[in-house]
Amino acid sequence: MPQSNVNVPDFATLLGQTQKSAVHLEMRDVYGVANEAAVFAAFQRGEWSEAEERVNRRTWLDLVSAATARGVAMRRARIVSEPVTDYIRYEHAGTQMNIDAGEQVRWLPRRSAVDIALPGADFWLFDDRLVRFNIFTGDGDWADPRVEMYDDPAVAKLCSAAFATVWERGVPHHEYTV
Repeated sequence: MPQSNVNVPDFATLLGQTQKSAVHLEMRDVYGVANEAAVFAAFQRGEWSEAEERVNRRTWLDLVSAATARGVAMRRARIVSEPVTDYIRYEHAGTQMNIDAGEQVRWLPRRSAVDIALPGADFWLFDDRLVRFNIFTGDGDWADPRVEMYDDPAVAKLCSAAFATVWERGVPHHEYTV
């Protein structure tokens, strides 16, 4: 059963408690979260700068760097439709920052994922035991509640198997072109 969202620790706390691994599976072609709207609009206008984005993402990049320095393996896989959306182009353009901070990233074309049993939402899996699902609305904004957490071993096993298959088939970031 999911834990109550009232008691769900924030991401930084969860990552700080992680000892071995944190893996993230993203499956949407467009996210429409408010805190990215201005930066994404700048990207679409050709006014996006990696240097400025590094400043905006400093908190995240510091979290990743601290976790990987402690020995936590952080991996992210993205299942994407092709041709990719402008949003995926934006994500791709900023992914090197995540890699520089210590995260590993792979991309999997959706047509290569059709036979994989996938959960119904994006997720983070911490130490192969705790799953934090990110819940979005149809237009890609955060739903209410934003996250659901599960410590059910069957849910963790589903997410672990899905991620492992996507990772195995995925294309490393430096080899994936949009």
